[in-house]
Amino acid sequence: MRNFLTLDDLSEKEILKLVKDALLFKKNEIECDLKGKIIANMFFENSTRTQYSFNTAEEKLGMKVITFNPATSSLNKGESFYDTVKTFESFGIDGMVIRHTNNEYYKELKDIKSVLINAGDGTGNHPSQSLLDLVTIYEQFNKFDNLNIAIVGDILHSRVAHGNLKVMERLGMNTYISGPKEFMDNSSKFIPFKDAISEMDIIMLLRIQRERNAVKSMSDSEYLENYGLTMDKVNAMKKDAIIMHPAPFNRNVEIADDVVECPKSKIFTQMNNGVYARCSILNHCFK
Repeated sequence: MRNFLTLDDLSEKEILKLVKDALLFKKNEIECDLKGKIIANMFFENSTRTQYSFNTAEEKLGMKVITFNPATSSLNKGESFYDTVKTFESFGIDGMVIRHTNNEYYKELKDIKSVLINAGDGTGNHPSQSLLDLVTIYEQFNKFDNLNIAIVGDILHSRVAHGNLKVMERLGMNTYISGPKEFMDNSSKFIPFKDAISEMDIIMLLRIQRERNAVKSMSDSEYLENYGLTMDKVNAMKKDAIIMHPAPFNRNVEIADDVVECPKSKIFTQMNNGVYARCSILNHCFK
């Protein structure tokens, strides 16, 4: 058994195997029975897609699932994060899927013996999201090498952007960032949004992370006009280019309502692939 904390811990070969295994799970062409394993989903930060797609994947693989609710836990009596996790280890839990607001929270848990799966740490990493994004790209293009992707929006506060840019560059993709100046950092090369629309194979949009105190300098309608994806911009994209978004998305802010489910959009495909990517992760950790 092994942890799954960051894609930095894995070789390119191992990452590609996880991607291909996810697609085999999607085709029902891989067997993995984890019946009898007990796993706790411990989300110390809000989540819909990650939490419940992990839950779905766990159920598909026959695991017994415990859902931890921090709002009704002893955290409210002053118990520490470490002691909460240590408590679950003491129950004999086989593994824990953890999301936390602190970057690299898992370093505090280095002595925990149960399998640890990182479901997102602060603004640092979101490896299962990065994996499902890679699955979606590979399913569409059957390669990574020399594909061009622009991640657009609140790069500064996005663990998805930071994790994706790093692993995509490792796999041979050409990565760019775009958006308002206040949301940029030095994580990749900058490309003006108007150029990205016509040149990229993949446009990945990000929402503005207000929960991390991100504040944009324009109205929603101005943002949509300058940095959001509308149908007129979609029509200017390359023929085989696709649109991605880790979600949740804000309609008519970074993406127009009629773009969300347009033919180029793979947003709900990403969500579907998230279940199979997480099946692949669980198989990797427990086999």
